[in-house]
Amino acid sequence: MALKKSFVPHSHLVYPEITDQHYLKVDNIHKVTLDKDYPYIDKSKSFRFKQFLIRIVIFIVVFPVSRIRFGLRIRGRKNIRKNKKLFKKGVISICNHVNLWDYLMIMRGILPFKPCVLVWDKNVIGKDATLIRMVGGIPIPINDPQATLAYLNTIKEYLDNGGWLHIYPEGSMWEYYRPIRPFKKGVAHLARLHDKPVLPMAVSYRKPGWIRSTLFRQNARYNLCIGEPIFINKDLDIQEQEIDLLKRCHETVLKLAGLTEYDNGYEPIFNNSKKIDF
Repeated sequence: MALKKSFVPHSHLVYPEITDQHYLKVDNIHKVTLDKDYPYIDKSKSFRFKQFLIRIVIFIVVFPVSRIRFGLRIRGRKNIRKNKKLFKKGVISICNHVNLWDYLMIMRGILPFKPCVLVWDKNVIGKDATLIRMVGGIPIPINDPQATLAYLNTIKEYLDNGGWLHIYPEGSMWEYYRPIRPFKKGVAHLARLHDKPVLPMAVSYRKPGWIRSTLFRQNARYNLCIGEPIFINKDLDIQEQEIDLLKRCHETVLKLAGLTEYDNGYEPIFNNSKKIDF
């Protein structure tokens, strides 16, 4: 279910030249070491209890308020309902990343599922670290092979047990950005490695009314479009399977966002050159 039109929000932001580069600055508030002993998915009773309480607050308070604040419209919920049995066996979802808290939109869109999400390692040292962990944030370790192995083993166990893993394949958040940036290859690799479907979603924009634009200085209202699951083509060899899946995922997210390749500008489906030219 793609949108017919895609509103272009006005923004004074200057985006980086590298398509997966972060432009937000995160202050180091929490001391965190992402090593082989870090609980990438915390299963302790105390954490799970606090997570349970946070999710109640999100359901009762945050979802209604954020729906009003974002002017959120969700399309394609039927694709969640009719694939419930499939998704309970484990699924990877993807979406463009255009708002600091668009993950709340995704959590609302895929109810009753409770996802985890791969996040930038800096997200667990900043002021929002506790909340990000409570809503299922799994930080991605870097420059430590043993930590990476522990992280990957955690992901495997989670998906094998029927978990819902959300990934932002663009690699970073660019607020109010309209084109769909190149996708990183990791999402296709994990989908093939663990034999899981990929559920594409896209955030797009609607023009804000006078109250939103004037009083709240809001540049856009938001749509979340949920597509049909995409599967690995097992008739191809392994390398072709991942490239083919990544290409189909990128094309589908474009359509769900109400864009075409022409609207989007010319760019690769994954980060080869990384530079933007639009």
